[in-house]
Amino acid sequence: MTHQERLTFWRLLLAIAATFAITMALLPHPPQLVNVGDKWQHMAAFATLTVLATLAYPKAPLWRIAERLSFLGALIEVAQSIPALHRDCDIMDWLADTGAILAVIALVALFRHFRGDHATWP
Repeated sequence: MTHQERLTFWRLLLAIAATFAITMALLPHPPQLVNVGDKWQHMAAFATLTVLATLAYPKAPLWRIAERLSFLGALIEVAQSIPALHRDCDIMDWLADTGAILAVIALVALFRHFRGDHATWP
């Protein structure tokens, strides 16, 4: 698999995962896929999106990936305040999203640093 094919693969996977996460977040009564708390679901979703984003866009500054994904989490929370969705806007959900994003970004930054890849250091 060429470098470009790998990037295309990760970008497609990121788009699918983001679409799934947004859809689940905006469904009025989403199915319970696993029996864990709401915050754990938020953290798992955004940790996954962060890993995929760093693989899909390896040359993007890590702070930019964190910023964009955190903004997506905030947008989801704002959208959940729409009465017709019967969902609740909760800043703690956004904080869980952002915490997971920052944890993954820190791990990726450390991995890149010890690998010697300083070109993509945040």
